[in-house]
Amino acid sequence: MEATLKQFIDVNIPKIEETMYQLVEKIEAPAHLKESMLYSLKAGGKRIRPLFVAAVCEAYNKSLDASYIVGSAVEMIHTYSLIHDDLPCMDDDDLRRGKPTNHVVYGEALATLAGDALNTLAFGVLARLENVSAEQKLELVHLLSVAAGAEGMVGGQILDMDGEKRLLNLQELETVHVNKTGAILRFSIEAGAVLAGATTKDREALVEYAHHIGLAFQIQDDILDIEGTSEQLGKTAGKDVAAEKSTYPALLKVDGAKQKLNEHYNFAVEALQKVSIDTSLLQQFAQYIVRRTN
Repeated sequence: MEATLKQFIDVNIPKIEETMYQLVEKIEAPAHLKESMLYSLKAGGKRIRPLFVAAVCEAYNKSLDASYIVGSAVEMIHTYSLIHDDLPCMDDDDLRRGKPTNHVVYGEALATLAGDALNTLAFGVLARLENVSAEQKLELVHLLSVAAGAEGMVGGQILDMDGEKRLLNLQELETVHVNKTGAILRFSIEAGAVLAGATTKDREALVEYAHHIGLAFQIQDDILDIEGTSEQLGKTAGKDVAAEKSTYPALLKVDGAKQKLNEHYNFAVEALQKVSIDTSLLQQFAQYIVRRTN
């Protein structure tokens, strides 16, 4: 990881996490519900999504204060999706980020409700943003509702479940992951552009970048499910193969998946060339996505 990106991550993750934990701790809710919510939020993770919000604001030399709050909302949505994804009725996993999953510790009912609470809190967090115009807040709420809901992440999860036990073609597989994984990443990058007041031309290029980064992220996930260990990944390795899920390696073999990964990386970098500001930090993030080992 290049020094500039590492420094950016090292400086901003603690600020994102402090903001996120405070947003949960100050709500008036049953103590055991808040404990369950914070258990999964504090389980770790790369914080890629909130970092992308901050990175776009940084590229435009804008204050990062609002980006930490918007990034916290994104991470709440992401974490709720993981809590629900691990439930017995979904992927039925006992390990997440190297720790027992939420329902293993707190039971299925409380885990489900903790996920629900994180989901709804995220939108309240956006609505209460300070020093952001009403128009920007409304747009952020709208964009996140699309990215996280039936037209985005939830719809992608349904398509993924529908595709189990049969081999999807490449177009079908990309449709799954543009929604299931890519929609929230795309929101994170576009949200940074909204906060920064980016031009329409810049936003279109950043959304194009986000589209390819989202697919690259998922392809690398699929590759790591085969080549990584449970210790590296912090979750059960090989579950996609065991569940007979459609993945890029299953469709294209590992070498073909790696080639497709590089294609999307190159398309992402090309998209950044259309943006009017210095995008070196976002280019480093693209490298980080394709080179990560967990």
